[in-house]
Amino acid sequence: MVPSTSISKIGTAFSLTFFLSAITLSPVFDPRIHGDADARGASVDFAVNVAARTPSWLLEAIVQAVPSLRDYPDPGSVAEVEAMIAEYHGVPAQRIMLVAGASEAFAMLPRLHPRQPLIIHPGFSEPDAIFGAAATHVVLDPPFDKPYAPQAADMVIIGNPTNPTGVVHDVSPLRAPGRMLVVDEAFLDVVGEQYSMIPAQLDDVLCLRSLTKTWGIAGLRIGYVAGDPVVLDRLRHQRAHWPVGTLQIAAAKAVFSHGVQQLPAIRHGIEQDRDSMQATLQAHGFKMESHSQAPFLLVQPPCEEPEQVRQELLRRGIALRRCDTFPGLDLNHWRLAVRPPEQVRLLLQAMQEIGALNTP
Repeated sequence: MVPSTSISKIGTAFSLTFFLSAITLSPVFDPRIHGDADARGASVDFAVNVAARTPSWLLEAIVQAVPSLRDYPDPGSVAEVEAMIAEYHGVPAQRIMLVAGASEAFAMLPRLHPRQPLIIHPGFSEPDAIFGAAATHVVLDPPFDKPYAPQAADMVIIGNPTNPTGVVHDVSPLRAPGRMLVVDEAFLDVVGEQYSMIPAQLDDVLCLRSLTKTWGIAGLRIGYVAGDPVVLDRLRHQRAHWPVGTLQIAAAKAVFSHGVQQLPAIRHGIEQDRDSMQATLQAHGFKMESHSQAPFLLVQPPCEEPEQVRQELLRRGIALRRCDTFPGLDLNHWRLAVRPPEQVRLLLQAMQEIGALNTP
């Protein structure tokens, strides 16, 4: 809940909307619920936005690093990988910090001591898990493409593209004097680097990146933060020794020495599958809730009792992401990872078999 003192600072124009947005975070909202909870053991996974397979060259690089596990992680190797990432983005190496997944980066944000952190929703729930009741919220209306932030917020957190809507935003208008803008760019590598804030080298913008989703290594936990070197030093304060392990370092090095060259082809494949999947779903009565440019779609299925249908599909081995855990959404929404046409057909066939879908 937003403290009344915070609301009074925001001003009349924003107060009611901001307050109502905050109280929409019902007891159902649990920031620790993620898609993997339902995806484990599923034969067809639409719930988790992670590549279906880990590339063989990446697995090989990880396996080759296994004999080094006796030794502590090499700080020199961390610096080498950070330099590779910096070269990829065209920024100084001092502006890059390797982290144990974007989740560690979110966990560091309280070290910046924001007085009024604001989270724009629907969005990734990890910031809520970190800030808890200290955070305030703006909950956007469909199609979720007009983000804003009251002036009082001195830290604004937004996904770009946003999970679960897939919307890519122009986040520059969210900058303001005395404010830190935190942009979760976890999926931006497969959307297009032209939307990234990293090359601008802005002192008041932090960009969080994940290497686990595109490359199918969610179990390894690796990512990076890009931002002002002074801010990165504040994030490092009281950080544990060797926060990034040997296998994570090896994986990141492989991605930036070999994998990034494959990104154009990966983007093209995702675009093709997303366009095909969207057209097929719409032909069967699904409603697209947003204009997604990400490797997932936010939909309303054409059935009564979508949650009962989702649970029955899960019993049949098909996992979908429930959306009542995203502020602003409910059980009438599903988030579907973009998958090839044959898997989309399996979903539709299963829905027809249980009487949840009419043949077009």
